[in-house]
Amino acid sequence: MERLKKLREPKNIIRLAVAVLLLWLVGMPPRPIVVLGPQQHVETINPKMGVHTRLTDEVEEWKIKRTLEMVREMGAPWIVEYFPWAYYEPQKGHFNWEHADIVVDHARRQGLTVIARLGFVPDWARPKGSTVAYLHRASFDDFGEFVYAFVSHFRGRIQHVIIWNEPNISLEWGYQPASPEHYTELLRFAYIQAKQADPEVQILAGALAPTLAPEGSEWGMDDLVFLQRMYDAGAKDYFDVLAIHAYGWKFPPDDPAAVDEVNFARAELLHQVMVRNGDGEKKCIITEGGWNDHPRWTKAVRPGQRIEYTIRAYEKVLEEWDWCEGVAFWAFRYPRPARTYQDYYTFVAVDFTPKPIYWEVQKYARGER
Repeated sequence: MERLKKLREPKNIIRLAVAVLLLWLVGMPPRPIVVLGPQQHVETINPKMGVHTRLTDEVEEWKIKRTLEMVREMGAPWIVEYFPWAYYEPQKGHFNWEHADIVVDHARRQGLTVIARLGFVPDWARPKGSTVAYLHRASFDDFGEFVYAFVSHFRGRIQHVIIWNEPNISLEWGYQPASPEHYTELLRFAYIQAKQADPEVQILAGALAPTLAPEGSEWGMDDLVFLQRMYDAGAKDYFDVLAIHAYGWKFPPDDPAAVDEVNFARAELLHQVMVRNGDGEKKCIITEGGWNDHPRWTKAVRPGQRIEYTIRAYEKVLEEWDWCEGVAFWAFRYPRPARTYQDYYTFVAVDFTPKPIYWEVQKYARGER
């Protein structure tokens, strides 16, 4: 509303008119003016439904707004969104929250609850030539300070923050050996800083990749083993919610959990690790997961199966998993085509064309199936 009032001031109207005229003269179409619009709320029979959005690299504000409108219209109250550290603190101590504010404000106006995923190391905080996932112990303080700044800035707007992504695989740990002890230390730094910024914020730990990697693998560590070693290292005191990644691969959501299988129900085994460590009172949130319907990928299912499995998984979390607060499936829409099997995880195409799964999930959320 404040932005709209400023636009209506005479001096700003004149400036806008001049800008539009100049763009017209040079043959460039003017950028559309996007307003937040009235406050909305999500109508759904399942308040645990969510999706993982990918608005990090979406430049145009109207596309951000339309994406979030479509999430609401589908009936999903939760979103997970990525907020890369390097984007918002490109230089030490210098923050730019403009794009993040746009995403968060539009999400809230659509009635959505935002879960923020933090990671992606800026150049100044890592050795030259290392990957954006490489975080050395010497930079844990820097990341903690970023967490403090992020939580402070979004206090009252974001109440759920994920610390890192899939630290049990070397790819997401900058090709360092997966270390539950180092991750727990990072978690401690982040938790303390976050709670100083906002005592009410909920810190999500884990976000572990579901993997059966054997002991000593250079590529990663079994998520069940990693979580237990986090507890052994003292992680219990430094998180409020466990973030779980639950991909189904070719298995239906009711396929039983097993330590030697990656399926959707593997989430139950992670919760059991929590219970064994006296931490069963804490909730879990599935922040990534789902099924893929690529016609030739070896871990994909048919489109009709993907629809049925997805809806059944939403039902399962609501009706059977009282320890799970929400489930945000990967991924609602990409800003641009991945041109790989990853495109077959989406609910909506890049050009906003809804896929059949979108319409069927919407029917489920409206109680029409």
